[in-house]
Amino acid sequence: MARAIWKGAISFGLVHIPVALVSATTRQGVDFDWLDERSMEPVGYKRVNKVTGKEVSKEHIAKGVQYEKGRYVVLSEEEIRSAHPTSTQTIDIFSFVDSAEVPLQHIDTPYFLAPDKRGEKVYALLRETLISTGKVALANVILHTKQHLAVLLPMDAALALVMLRWPSEVRSVEHLELPSAVTSPKLDKRELDMAKRLVKDMSGSWQPDEYHDTFEEKIMQLVEQKASEGKIAEVQGVAEEEGRRSADVIDLTELLKRSLGGKTREKKPAAAKAPAKKAPAKPATKKTAARK
Repeated sequence: MARAIWKGAISFGLVHIPVALVSATTRQGVDFDWLDERSMEPVGYKRVNKVTGKEVSKEHIAKGVQYEKGRYVVLSEEEIRSAHPTSTQTIDIFSFVDSAEVPLQHIDTPYFLAPDKRGEKVYALLRETLISTGKVALANVILHTKQHLAVLLPMDAALALVMLRWPSEVRSVEHLELPSAVTSPKLDKRELDMAKRLVKDMSGSWQPDEYHDTFEEKIMQLVEQKASEGKIAEVQGVAEEEGRRSADVIDLTELLKRSLGGKTREKKPAAAKAPAKKAPAKPATKKTAARK
């Protein structure tokens, strides 16, 4: 199996399913690095003051958020660290929804989940339950100090975890301001029939092995040609590994009974909400002003 990039547990009710997170994608494409053509040594990025053009050492760099044009709120490293969510090493399921309800534009990065340490049976139970009900699980998970909204869904014999974009990061179709000729078209039946016929004639099946990035192929051919001529420059990278602890599984039937029973006994009327406080003025942008 591919190397796990995170280990933890799926959690819903009192049930914990130990799992290992494995990337479902691999990065492709040509990665161009900067090199000094005189010595073939790597060229890095400098931290430069945009006003004076002078280099700024790391200890003199502060991080700020633009509050208004030309005005920044500066935050210390301690303040930034305190805002990071606390990692729980769990994929916390908070709701099950119909699979068709998750909009395509919210989908971000897919991962596979593999059962870990005696979690095979309960892993399979969750997968089969999702298949039979047509549901997917919405969950919160923290990876590398960053909180994510995610959807857990069955994929063949496995479970997949797909990171979702937060609603504030997704634009609606209204942003396009489509004209009425598009939203309420007056299409000729003959033209529509011809278009349908063309689609039918061009229809085929999904054949992923036939799809290629021709730019990458041509660049790599050039790389191979130059390498065979002895024109080679090496750039080394360091891979980081991190070990994570996993949760244990206790009797599944008992956990399910206790989860269901707890919901029946502990269900109380919702407490009255306190009056909402007036929100402060929003910053002009969410991006930090300084680059690392």
